[in-house]
Amino acid sequence: MKLSNQLGSLLLAALIIPMVLSFKALPKVEANTAKMLQREGFVPLFNGKDLKGWKGLVGDPIKRSKMNVKTLAVAQKKADEEMRESWKVVNGELQFTGHGNNITTIKKYGDFEMLVDWKIIKTNTLDGDAGIYLRGTPQVQIWDNANLKVGAQVGSGGLYNNKENESRPLKVADKKLGEWNTFHIIMKGDRVTVYLNGELVTDNVILENYWDRSQPIFAEEQIELQAHGSPISYRNIYIKELPRVKPFQLSSQEKKEGFKVLFDGTNMHSWIGNTRDYIAENGNMAVRPKPGENSLGNNLFSREEFSDFVLRFEFQLTPGANNGLGIRSPLTGDAAYEGMELQILDNDAPKYKDLKVYQYHGSIYGTIPAKKGYLKPVGEWNYQEVFVQGPKIKVILNGAVILDADITNVRQDGAADGLKHPGLLRDSGHIGFLGHGSPLQFRKIRILDLSRVKK
Repeated sequence: MKLSNQLGSLLLAALIIPMVLSFKALPKVEANTAKMLQREGFVPLFNGKDLKGWKGLVGDPIKRSKMNVKTLAVAQKKADEEMRESWKVVNGELQFTGHGNNITTIKKYGDFEMLVDWKIIKTNTLDGDAGIYLRGTPQVQIWDNANLKVGAQVGSGGLYNNKENESRPLKVADKKLGEWNTFHIIMKGDRVTVYLNGELVTDNVILENYWDRSQPIFAEEQIELQAHGSPISYRNIYIKELPRVKPFQLSSQEKKEGFKVLFDGTNMHSWIGNTRDYIAENGNMAVRPKPGENSLGNNLFSREEFSDFVLRFEFQLTPGANNGLGIRSPLTGDAAYEGMELQILDNDAPKYKDLKVYQYHGSIYGTIPAKKGYLKPVGEWNYQEVFVQGPKIKVILNGAVILDADITNVRQDGAADGLKHPGLLRDSGHIGFLGHGSPLQFRKIRILDLSRVKK
């Protein structure tokens, strides 16, 4: 039997492993299960015999990074001694006694798939509370649903410490207290998906950097089993490392000029708004809109505001694709009017044959038209540069200037479509990708903030 996708791994974790361990007289079946996992690339993080591969917790990733080798070694030795008092291997289970600190993997991990069984141990005085830290960061939550005072009734498997992104699980999928549960955790880039006992409870949600929310999640760090004062047991802990995307980096010339990366292919930290449908996927910013969705409320915006700038990016259209580049946009209202929209469009799609000239790719929407004929065939990557300085806006597509406009007169006389465009008067705002329900991709997004260069 060959497991070829996530469903197979999920079924294995949620069904086969618990069944195997419920029959003490089936060591051969257990061995076969382990071989199946190995064929899929999974390796055990816990051997069921001792604490090999694990160590005690020293500080957090930021604090550890600031320690010199000698200081870290001394702290690690002390943490390891404490770990051996707090964590015990009993009957093939890794048990936390209820006193002490987290236990962590010696190895660091980037993108991975993880399978783990866990069980809260009943006590008369403590409410079950634990979790699994991913890349050294809290956490995929584990708790006793009866602990209403902390909101545990929502169930386990959520990203408890998130503030901007979803923290609660989609549903309650926990088994009764004292029974074994199974997590199937997938982490790619800054996104986490969690299945609990075969049920999807966290769906591709960004894990925030708890230790420094101004930074994205660490690219690589250790995995930790949290010690939160409640006895808990783990078993069947397996991990499969996944290929990692190489982050996009600026050229030496762009670094010298002062450009900075807005999207490097690995995380969405520089963006706010619709991070549900705009995701980091295989090094690209993929737009994966839900069926029936349109523009308003589904836009993605830069976390920062910009006034004058040079923006460079690449985009790949799909047949009939419709999006837009918002500039100097507010976070509310229709960005095409409250800010400015530079159209991103598959010009040759039959359904767009009757558009107004100021609605095609590169145009300042409803205002000033761009030249047509410079888009590459659908499916190929296009390279675009946008220069914004005061009232002057220039768009270069695949090396050709398709728009070279001065909106001074438009600000005074009004837009060509006869509609109100208050955004034409704005001097600064967010950069946005303005979705219209079409799938497409962006990559290598970087910006030169001319306002800061002047200073």
